[in-house]
Amino acid sequence: MHHQSSASPAISPADPGPDTSPSALRMAMLRAVHGLLDEPAVLHDPHALDILEPALARALREDPFSLNDPMSRTMRAGIVARSRYAEDALHAAVAQGVRQYVVLGAGWDTLALRNPWPGRLEVYEVDRPAMQQAKRARIQTLPARLAAQAPRWVAADLSCQSPSDALASTGFDLCRPACIAWLGVTPYLAPAAVEAVMRDAARMAAGSVLVLDYRVGNHLLAPLERMMAEYSAKAFAAMGEPWLSDYEPEALHARLQALGWSVQEDLDAAQINARYFQRRRDGLQTAGGGFRFLKAVRG
Repeated sequence: MHHQSSASPAISPADPGPDTSPSALRMAMLRAVHGLLDEPAVLHDPHALDILEPALARALREDPFSLNDPMSRTMRAGIVARSRYAEDALHAAVAQGVRQYVVLGAGWDTLALRNPWPGRLEVYEVDRPAMQQAKRARIQTLPARLAAQAPRWVAADLSCQSPSDALASTGFDLCRPACIAWLGVTPYLAPAAVEAVMRDAARMAAGSVLVLDYRVGNHLLAPLERMMAEYSAKAFAAMGEPWLSDYEPEALHARLQALGWSVQEDLDAAQINARYFQRRRDGLQTAGGGFRFLKAVRG
């Protein structure tokens, strides 16, 4: 079997509907393959296959190696590491008394279905209406105990709408702190929209935690990472989801600081690998491709 790129694997996802995100589905497929191929798992997600359309889930079970070419492997490592990073931050926040979790641009994320604190932690998923419609339809086909774990749905287009305004209409309490995960979204938003969401999130109560990933400019990357970033950018543009923003870390930190966020850490590829992929027999790790993980706390 010849190698397939992560943008055009042997298994092609069916289009779940208009205005849903091809990249979100691709990420869900990579999370599912992680549970089938990688040992030990960095992200334990027993519902990664459940959330997928049954025919696609079956195809991945039968041949997960269709998404195991070198580009897919490094992308898969980055995807599961960033989800694990956000969930590690959530565990720490819950230990500090946080009871609200907001997933901005949730896509096919499954944390709500495996909520470790049912009845204590409320999960809010913010995404475009069409994406949520497709996901709700999928969750409704799952066993009742899982369907009952559905998140609170918050319809909003982050490119032009305020997430906190949308959240306020669904029972979210702006006066209480929240943990906010914003993964796989910033590259697809114009800089003005990223700024608007960061400013909007700053309306959250003191003690709130923000976890996000972002791209650094290609001019800051080593040759291998720059090559990967350029390849990936072309692949996602071909899927109709071009990358629109990138940042210099110091400038991003300064902007967050000005909005009231205190940046706690900002991990590059080497630091991500040191934390999540040390001494693995299978050699799984991320080459980064210019993506970094950042955690900030509202002062």
